[in-house]
Amino acid sequence: MLSEPRSGRLAAWGNALLAGFVSPDDAVIAIVGEDAVHRVEGLPDEAAPVGLTLALGRLRTLGMRGLRVALPAPGHPLGLSGPPDFNKRALEAEEAVVCHGAGYGLVPEVYEAGPDGDVHVEVVWHCLPVREAPPADVPSLGEAERELAEALRDATAVLSRLDLAGSGPVAEAAIDAYRARAERGREVLAPGYPPRAVRVLELAQRVGLLVSLAEENGPGGAVSSAEMAARAEALRPVERTGRRALVAAYNSVVEERESR
Repeated sequence: MLSEPRSGRLAAWGNALLAGFVSPDDAVIAIVGEDAVHRVEGLPDEAAPVGLTLALGRLRTLGMRGLRVALPAPGHPLGLSGPPDFNKRALEAEEAVVCHGAGYGLVPEVYEAGPDGDVHVEVVWHCLPVREAPPADVPSLGEAERELAEALRDATAVLSRLDLAGSGPVAEAAIDAYRARAERGREVLAPGYPPRAVRVLELAQRVGLLVSLAEENGPGGAVSSAEMAARAEALRPVERTGRRALVAAYNSVVEERESR
């Protein structure tokens, strides 16, 4: 995953707001990012969608103590705890936020309009009941960091074997874009996150970059369908490790707070 998931921004800056590190206005500006507007639909006692500031305040009064990220994929309900309706919506969106302590979760639905180069993006977060239970398959920061070191070695080996490590201008442009994002995204996890979480996030993003290069830059050294299938099979556990690490980084402040 090369771009920062919207669920990651919402969880990171929502947690900073809950801890008193940022104001509601600053949190919402960071969460919305380059989108036009974010609204929340389905909040208790609200008949229509409401803005993020009101939604976060309402969820806090309902008992929300922290925000966790889920990044599920088919066969891998990463970060989810049920019920099935919420899991299904989250799997369709490939991401969600679980409001720890409140019994609700948020799943984004993205609407885009306008011509190329001038796309207007609106996001509606659907508020749904969730089961208060440990999230599925989320490692600790220490586990994630150890797994990432091995995943980086595996991804680099696959890229090299398939002649994809330096696969022309497309790959070079992707690497340059990654480095630029890394430089300006040093505080992407928002105030209050430990340095180790930032380090794990950056390593996970690098793993995502390498996997995307292997998937998107043509067949490379894999000249047959069987070899392309083998490449996908080799990269699947690497991609899963990267997603697990992303979730561990975003969720780390909640896990740390709850362990005290």
